[in-house]
Amino acid sequence: MNMPGPSAAQEKLLTALSPGLRQLALRGTLRNYRKHAVIVNEGEIGDSLFVLLQGRVKVFSNDADGREITYNVVEAGDYFGEMWLDGGPRSASVMTLEPCTCSVVGRSALREHLAEEPEFALDLVAQVIRRARAATETARNMALLDVYGRVIVTLESTQGPAKPGEPIVLTQITHQNIASRVGASREMVSRLLKDLEKGGYIELGVKRITLLKKLPARW
Repeated sequence: MNMPGPSAAQEKLLTALSPGLRQLALRGTLRNYRKHAVIVNEGEIGDSLFVLLQGRVKVFSNDADGREITYNVVEAGDYFGEMWLDGGPRSASVMTLEPCTCSVVGRSALREHLAEEPEFALDLVAQVIRRARAATETARNMALLDVYGRVIVTLESTQGPAKPGEPIVLTQITHQNIASRVGASREMVSRLLKDLEKGGYIELGVKRITLLKKLPARW
């Protein structure tokens, strides 16, 4: 829903942004979204960018059979939905993983911001390049690695492999999250994770996986 203006709590969220992103967010309309709301639909023609002030969203695609691939999870303090700038349709869908607050910035407001803030324009280009690189890496892994290899890459992608005596705790992660990232069934991922737990490589918890030591390259 649209909100008339930022409350004190929302002002605090805006203040937490980087200066350039805060100025962009101030040009938009603040909106709240419930958990599991689809904000962006793949294939539609877009004309707005979203600055995420609170919550987390996932960027994904799915097919007619319900199979899903997750490309990225965007955290508060970042933005998404910029891929319409070339005039093409949205390249992926975006769904909230928890209640979210966004500043929705329209086409004209974004163009004004880019004209007045050239440094942000450079940041935007860098962001697009980073996400293109990530998409290329995802495609490479899907083509060249087996399911186990893709699971290992997913588990170690954020903080790297665990070192002796230095376990790494991954939170807000489920078997279904991993399955969506690697393009496999939840059942297959669960079997692999349970085997790794039996081997003493990981410890499974509720929405938590602890990496106890470097995972084997092959299983």
